[in-house]
Amino acid sequence: MAKIVIVEDDQMLAEIYQTRMQLAGYLCHVAYDGLSGLALIRQVQPDLVLLDLMLPQLSGDAVLAQMRKNTWGKNIKVIVLTNISEAEAPDGLRELGIESYIVKANISNDQLDKVVADTLAGAGTRT
Repeated sequence: MAKIVIVEDDQMLAEIYQTRMQLAGYLCHVAYDGLSGLALIRQVQPDLVLLDLMLPQLSGDAVLAQMRKNTWGKNIKVIVLTNISEAEAPDGLRELGIESYIVKANISNDQLDKVVADTLAGAGTRT
């Protein structure tokens, strides 16, 4: 069973994502801020992280940068799931290695399910 860590400060959204991922058969863990998210990712060593960018305590891009600096986080797949358009995203995000960049307002829950499934199946490629 694939493990997913969701790092999302909006508790209602996080619960929606968690429920959908669990119904799809994934084991899910949730963190509501960047620092606890980073600690959870290190502890769980998930197959995939759904990562918001605008987070309290530590931004999503800083979480990603810390992951990539450590051997435990170098190869974990990451889907950025945020309300910031990619044009407004922090510089260098793609260079840190992400599978997908998704603006929350532009994707339905069914589409998110498919992106997650494709990414975990290896159909997703770093873009």
